Amino acid sequence: QVQVVESGGGLVQAGGSLRLSCAASGSAFSFYAMGWYRQAPGKQRELVAALTTGGYTKYADSVKGRFTISRGSDANTVYLQMNSLIPEDTAAYYCKRGDSGSYASLETGGYWGQGTQVTVFS
Repeated sequence: QVQVVESGGGLVQAGGSLRLSCAASGSAFSFYAMGWYRQAPGKQRELVAALTTGGYTKYADSVKGRFTISRGSDANTVYLQMNSLIPEDTAAYYCKRGDSGSYASLETGGYWGQGTQVTVFS
């Protein structure tokens, strides 16, 4: 059974940094596309960053230059490094494993984690 578990959220002052971690059990992340999404109260869930097995990355315009998605040295961890945080980054952040190595697999299926809350105060 595939499990996806996020950690690393918290309360941070604007301008600060956080690193979110996504850990897997039941499958190695290295074979699959991975994505980070977020959902703020009253808003739809949106893609923040995605990473394919071929190394292709995609970022939301609002986080380009501030956030970085990467894989850990093991096969089972994906990170989201968030720098220069602003209050608009406040949301629940979710990790998703795709069904294959392609970006498209994140849009058609996959496995979600339960989310971790990030709150940025000014």
